[in-house]
Amino acid sequence: MKITDIRLGMLRMPLKTPFKTALRSVDAVEDIVVVMRTDDGRVGYGEAPATAVITGDTHGSIIEAIDKIIRPRLIGQDIADLNQITRTIQTSLERNYSAKAAVEIAVYDLWAQLYDAPLYKLLGGGDPVITTDITISVDYIDKMVADSISAVERGFESLKIKVGKDIGLDVERVKAIHAAVEGRALLRIDANQGWTAKQAVFAMHQLEDAGVEMELLEQPVKARDIDGLKYVTDRVHTPVMADESVFGPVEVIDLIKMRAADIINIKLMKTGGLSNAIRIADIASLYGVECMIGCMLESSISVAAAAHLGVAKADVITKADLDGPSLGQYNPVEGGVIFDESEISITDAPGLGIREIRGLEML
Repeated sequence: MKITDIRLGMLRMPLKTPFKTALRSVDAVEDIVVVMRTDDGRVGYGEAPATAVITGDTHGSIIEAIDKIIRPRLIGQDIADLNQITRTIQTSLERNYSAKAAVEIAVYDLWAQLYDAPLYKLLGGGDPVITTDITISVDYIDKMVADSISAVERGFESLKIKVGKDIGLDVERVKAIHAAVEGRALLRIDANQGWTAKQAVFAMHQLEDAGVEMELLEQPVKARDIDGLKYVTDRVHTPVMADESVFGPVEVIDLIKMRAADIINIKLMKTGGLSNAIRIADIASLYGVECMIGCMLESSISVAAAAHLGVAKADVITKADLDGPSLGQYNPVEGGVIFDESEISITDAPGLGIREIRGLEML
């Protein structure tokens, strides 16, 4: 099975409500889709969002990286040579992680199709059902409380609360949500790099002393402030999770050795795809460090790949933040992984199991 063509498309999907964090506000998914074809007629799919404030990738840079740099290197390569292909992708250019991820996802989709098995079985197997949290965007307190109650009523048992705008108001936001859903949902606090280390410790002490139970605190400080991250981790009872502070395997090793965080958030768009995500999970497992499998604003194309990885590495990936498809007004993908609110189920279809992507605009 050799790669004969790689084409790109644009997938646009409006969100149910605007997605707001300390870094940005978005009202629709607009992702680049990779359509990879082989000489035996099979098709593999991948996807990448433009997340300039996190990965540095824009639509233009993703398109240019794939079309001009990665694509020419892959045409004619045999899908069975997975290690060679992923090495080619990862060494084709520096950074451009989301572009690499989109292509790698399509390659892994075809690789699993080659062996007529769902991807998760080739990655290690496992129970093909996982549970995700849902994001509560930063907003007025009443709106966040209402969104949290609605999410719980829809069956979500974990809420990812976005904060990081105003330290005093952030504390009140979390207290109000905790009071509204106490005993019905776990709270995961995501400051999105919006606090300083001292602010984070102050806020968490305020919440912990008030009896607010939180499952974790995600990326409270700037991505490069590893010392600040460690400062927070050493001084709060709530487990601290690193997100933007860790992209690849080497950074994970350094962070673990420093004991700068308790949990690692793996996102395919940060790691450059599945190959490095697998390495990170294996490294974390060796050190006994938990991981979360997360996503950017992505549709059920790339989130499906993340779900397959989460199932296969469930011994170390103990948490899932794969709510991208749940945030959209509809699911444009037919086949593959089934996203039913908080429950994500993987079928036995080969690869990612995607049959069709409705509304895909070929570029």
